[in-house]
Amino acid sequence: MILLDTCALLWWTLEPQKLSRRAARTCDQIRETGAFVSSISVWEIGIKQEKGKLELGTSLDDYVSRLKSLNTLTFLPVDEETWLLNLSLEWDHRDPVDRTIVATAKKRRLPIITKDQRIRRFYKRTVW
Repeated sequence: MILLDTCALLWWTLEPQKLSRRAARTCDQIRETGAFVSSISVWEIGIKQEKGKLELGTSLDDYVSRLKSLNTLTFLPVDEETWLLNLSLEWDHRDPVDRTIVATAKKRRLPIITKDQRIRRFYKRTVW
């Protein structure tokens, strides 16, 4: 199993040509193997949409409903254990979304599909 960073989730579902070959191959397996998404990605997508930095072509509610209907993605809640792990990361990166995604991956021992260089430098179990 794998955890999708927000950018990987968006590109897999909306602009797959933006994925690297390796990330695309990994995403192609999601229909059979499944994947995880941190619920903080829903919040991040909503913020980007509100600020006009992202056009989903539909409402956020509809986008999330479509993702859930795939039955291959599991949305993981951000619980107090994840927040505590987030705060304990020895990482000078302050982005709460990135930190939460990394904490979620560490907690579950999952690799992350991400293009984000800062995540990839800090968390070595990534796919891109």
